[in-house]
Amino acid sequence: MSSSSDDTLPPPMPEPVGVPAAPAATAAAPAATPNEVLLAQLARDFLRERRLERRWRTVFRLFWLGLAALLVYSLWQQGRHVTPTTVPHTALVEVRGEIAVDTEASAELLLAALKDAFKDEAAQAVVLRINSPGGSPVQAGIVHDEIKRLKKLHGKPVYAVVEEICASGAYYIAAAADEIYVDKASVVGSIGVLMDGFGFTGLMSKLGVERRLLTAGDNKGMLDPFSPVNPRQQAYAQAMLDQIHHQFITVVRDGRGKRLKETPETFSGLFWNGEQAVAMGLADDYGNLDHVAREVVKAEEVIDYTPRDNVAERLVKRFGASVGAGAVRALREVAPIR
Repeated sequence: MSSSSDDTLPPPMPEPVGVPAAPAATAAAPAATPNEVLLAQLARDFLRERRLERRWRTVFRLFWLGLAALLVYSLWQQGRHVTPTTVPHTALVEVRGEIAVDTEASAELLLAALKDAFKDEAAQAVVLRINSPGGSPVQAGIVHDEIKRLKKLHGKPVYAVVEEICASGAYYIAAAADEIYVDKASVVGSIGVLMDGFGFTGLMSKLGVERRLLTAGDNKGMLDPFSPVNPRQQAYAQAMLDQIHHQFITVVRDGRGKRLKETPETFSGLFWNGEQAVAMGLADDYGNLDHVAREVVKAEEVIDYTPRDNVAERLVKRFGASVGAGAVRALREVAPIR
């Protein structure tokens, strides 16, 4: 049988059901409008600022946490930081600056250092290195009496080494030492007591200012700088100063003994250089800390028992001062201080 050419072609494939035909070309994405671009930029900037803010917040939290840890460690390690040792040594306690409450030379700090130095069995002697113009007779008296007590209790010698100056209350403390060493140019002495002030009555009368002082008690306004001098009150204050001066003189005489060569000027409040002080018996010899440790104590190694502020304590003090100054400024802004 014959057949046509159409019989040789394969039958057409059926179209898949449910599958749409592919588009001829992909449609182009619509361009962003200027507002959309601006919003996208604002969103990116906002996220960047939030990340930066979180980062700084974390940094500040870590800083305050570290500061708090440092403060806790400081409070735990209050006082001196002396490494225990069994090596024979010279124990050093510094007396520097004004002798007063809340200073480096306060009785509270010096007594703590002295007790530790005397208790240490390896300490062969205690050396007071002094560079102070004096200060409170009360604070100086407390330190002097404690040195005498600790010497008797532990049987250790005490030496005073003067650097630049050892005057007034500082010499009150030095008088408790067994021996006093100075430099030829050191300033020593000023064995006296003072109470200073000002009087403004003449100036007030010229300016036409009237002082209105109300007191309960005849002597409550004693030595008021804006009131005329009351002879009876002045005599009372002078008698009190004379009594404190006598206490000072007694301490020096007891401490120096027969070495002291008294003159009418010895207790007048004058001061002298180290060479004169040695000649007058106010000091024993010339020498610095190293000389005394090496030649007198015979223990060349020196260990410092003086309490010192560490970094945390200094930061806390500065921070407290800043907070106080800020509080004062805030009060002045709310209600000016007059």
